[in-house]
Amino acid sequence: MWAHSMTVQDYQDLIDRGWRRSGRYVYKPVMNQTCCPQYTIRCRSLQFQPSKSHKKVLKKMLKFLAKGEISKGNCEDEPMEPSMEDAVAGDMALINKLDLQCDLNLQESLEREVKKKGKSTKKEESNEFIQSQDKNEELGSGEPSHAVDVHTAPKPGKGADLSKPPCRKAKEIRKERKRLKLMQQSPAGGPEGFQAPREPKTKPNQPKSLEELIFESLPEDASHKLEFTGFLCTSPLEPENPPNGPDCGYGSFHQQYWLDGKIIAVGVIDILPYCVSSVYLYYDPDYSFLSLGVYSALREIAFTRQLHEKASQLSYYYMGFYIHSCPKMRYKGHYRPSDLLCPETYVWVPIEQCLPSLENSKYCRFNQDPEAADEGRSRDPDRLQVLYKKAILPYGVFKQQQREPGEEAAVLQYASLVGQACSERMLLFRN
Repeated sequence: MWAHSMTVQDYQDLIDRGWRRSGRYVYKPVMNQTCCPQYTIRCRSLQFQPSKSHKKVLKKMLKFLAKGEISKGNCEDEPMEPSMEDAVAGDMALINKLDLQCDLNLQESLEREVKKKGKSTKKEESNEFIQSQDKNEELGSGEPSHAVDVHTAPKPGKGADLSKPPCRKAKEIRKERKRLKLMQQSPAGGPEGFQAPREPKTKPNQPKSLEELIFESLPEDASHKLEFTGFLCTSPLEPENPPNGPDCGYGSFHQQYWLDGKIIAVGVIDILPYCVSSVYLYYDPDYSFLSLGVYSALREIAFTRQLHEKASQLSYYYMGFYIHSCPKMRYKGHYRPSDLLCPETYVWVPIEQCLPSLENSKYCRFNQDPEAADEGRSRDPDRLQVLYKKAILPYGVFKQQQREPGEEAAVLQYASLVGQACSERMLLFRN
């Protein structure tokens, strides 16, 4: 439908029924018929924690602003997480490296312990132990210890191979790595050169907040300066500025990104009673290495949190549509915690609960209650408001005057799609 004019509350209710706008054109996908169902997705901004890939984008921007450094590598604008294979390979490389380092230390400890207790080893066991040491020393180049046949298997009846360290969990490996690092950093004088770590300034295991990562202070001699400005833009939404709302008011805005006095990106957002809705972003392709799509989304989430401080009901960040059947469009699901809108009952369901169903079928009803229905559905179409010949009248009166073929079916479809509340507030123009 074409929206000549619309209140922010009307549009809030519409997007909570699966509608979106592009300019004044407001549309709703026919979910159970389209080849690629498009599910409305929102992020719970107050609980949002940036992922590792999000932090990389923010750090990349800070490095560029502070020192002018341009990170090499992939400059794709979508915040795709690394594949599972890449993640596993990276973890295994770290564990293998730790295994090699810890194996050597543990073997030295074992050797000292055996000598201290005065236990003699048989000649063949001694040869095996020396062999394993020689081979470990050859691994100084950093190759993983498990990739080489280091230890000779013990003969039957002799029990465990004492030259081989016991199996350890990854958690223990991380602790050993931290201990070794502290030993290397601490000055000599303590027991075996070890010194207790100083009390950390911040709470342990406390990740930096999104605001700390975005608004980290830059040095005075920073290479670049990034500024933001906001302007109202042309939109069907009528601007509102109630006393209990955000300082900027409700409506549609252009958020402009200025780098050293040059505009490099513009984000279009709608500020609504319960959310900030991202409409689209366009940017200078010369700066795609900064991953501006990801960066702008993180800035908009932080902006949502700022608005919440003044308008407590405003706490969600709407990202448009999530298309699970299109791998390139799944990146929106990485901004968590997030919810998907059930296309039949229009209730919000955590995305983690939706993904197993979407793997089996493109179109899904997320609400698991078979008895649940659309609470906002059109219950009395005759109360729908019509604008006809410069007069406003309920559809029950209008239909007595009009007998156009197909008119009633079109109006009833409109009523079912917008719901009862919007059908009574909005005016359906009839010519």
